[in-house]
Amino acid sequence: MPRRAAAHTGRRASVLAALAVTALSATGTPAAAATAAHLPATPADGRHTMNQAFVQAAGRFDVPRDLLAAVGYGETHLDGHTGQPSQANGYGVMHLASNPANRSLEKAGAITGEPLSRLRRDTAANILGGAAVLRSYADRLGLDGDERDDIDAWYPAVAQYSGTTGRAATRYADTVYAFLTHGFAATVPGGEQISVTARPVAPEKGTHSETVAPEKRTLPATAGRGPITPYPSALWVPADAHNFTVGRTAKIDKVIIHVTQGSYTGSIKWFQDPTAEVSAHYVVRSSDGQITQTVRDSDTAYHAKEANASALGIEHEGYIDDPSWFTDTMYRASAALTSALCDKYGIPKDRAHIIGHSEAPGTDHTDPGRYWDWNRYMGFVEGDSGSGSNSNGSSGDGGSSTSGSGSSDGLGFASYPLLQSGASGAQVTAVQQLLNTQGFAAGAADGSFSAATLSAVKAYQTTHRLPAGGIVGPKTWTALLSAGSTPTLRQGDSGSDVKRLQRSLTAALGTTVDAVGTFGPVTAKAVRTYQTRQGLAVTGIVSTNTWAALHAGR
Repeated sequence: MPRRAAAHTGRRASVLAALAVTALSATGTPAAAATAAHLPATPADGRHTMNQAFVQAAGRFDVPRDLLAAVGYGETHLDGHTGQPSQANGYGVMHLASNPANRSLEKAGAITGEPLSRLRRDTAANILGGAAVLRSYADRLGLDGDERDDIDAWYPAVAQYSGTTGRAATRYADTVYAFLTHGFAATVPGGEQISVTARPVAPEKGTHSETVAPEKRTLPATAGRGPITPYPSALWVPADAHNFTVGRTAKIDKVIIHVTQGSYTGSIKWFQDPTAEVSAHYVVRSSDGQITQTVRDSDTAYHAKEANASALGIEHEGYIDDPSWFTDTMYRASAALTSALCDKYGIPKDRAHIIGHSEAPGTDHTDPGRYWDWNRYMGFVEGDSGSGSNSNGSSGDGGSSTSGSGSSDGLGFASYPLLQSGASGAQVTAVQQLLNTQGFAAGAADGSFSAATLSAVKAYQTTHRLPAGGIVGPKTWTALLSAGSTPTLRQGDSGSDVKRLQRSLTAALGTTVDAVGTFGPVTAKAVRTYQTRQGLAVTGIVSTNTWAALHAGR
């Protein structure tokens, strides 16, 4: 968990606030009109509800309510952490930041007239501040009233809200629009549920369309420097040179697990800030396990004090007090990375050499915290699929102990992540293969998410009445993987149709169902879980209705 930068002076904050007021006044937006009088009406019990706060903040600043909620969900899972700051000195549900690179907290104060202390700690004020900042970006982009009603027109404003630029900003906005595409429901502290309904989106990316080309996997040639990473699926966004030291003074002999105390994009941006004086070698995203490398393995990242010289640091998006960030996909993606690093550098795959930040010598940090499931994680590192093994070590589905790939045909994976333009790797190859087989011309199955692949994805989504944003998420994966005949399947069956079922359940449920082609108790349990979620008869038997739901991407 990185340290926060020291607070900056009130003078600089005042100057920035004044500039924000001037800019907003010039565009016609009331700069300081949204005071406490415009906050949601207080219920009889004296509390604001978060749903009220989103509705009224959206109305006050003419920001789509679902967009506002999706930004907050991407930043914090809608948990304000009782006003405590993130690693980037961001506050509240909307992660209003106060650091040298991002002054959205001060901007929100200037526009709303709310005290910074209230914006930090009061959820309704914080959401109002987030809406104000988003609206200021929309005004700067020249969005008029009709355009503000179009959720797709807000993409560049969302990218600006990230506090970063280039590919990092694009990935941030893409993630927010993925939440809009697939929808979400979150139970926030206090028990209230906040939801966003899935809908098709086609964001107007503008200049951000130019930033989605595949990331380079190596830096320009530098004498003796070699490749960036032994893990080719990782993206490369380098940390600022002030935040690491070139080279090492000790042999790499351990991997240290961290939690960011903030968002994926925010942490990457923080490592690019020359004042941060922190970094890690890798950052892993919660929603889909995407990995970004920010420091070469051969260089010394600043993440664990006395252990820096001999350790590789992996940051995981989330907060130590909120287990909802620690998804199955994140565990598996991170464990695969750790396993590859251990193999490359001869690090033993045990808890003496794969440790938490809290276990590093000389540390004063507590991450990854009590919700991090070490048994599960180490099982994945060591090659255990974690998909329901019996106590005698045999698999619950026919005795196989493979890790869910069943990948001789290149279609089986332990998880099916979000894919979009610029992505690359084996899972992109699988999408291209599935699209081509089903009559949608995705081009060569070369593992590069090209313009032809994007066109084929959109055509497939339109034809199958899926959200047609060109992003391959759980719905599109489920439909692609389940396509085919609809035989009745039950426990004891085996064959290619069972394997097809297991893969589509993995995509639909977000939890690995090993694609071994044998319908055992683990698959039966997954079928019942899926049927329950879809409101189908819970029989554990796959018949026409269950196949129809899978074919529809449900």
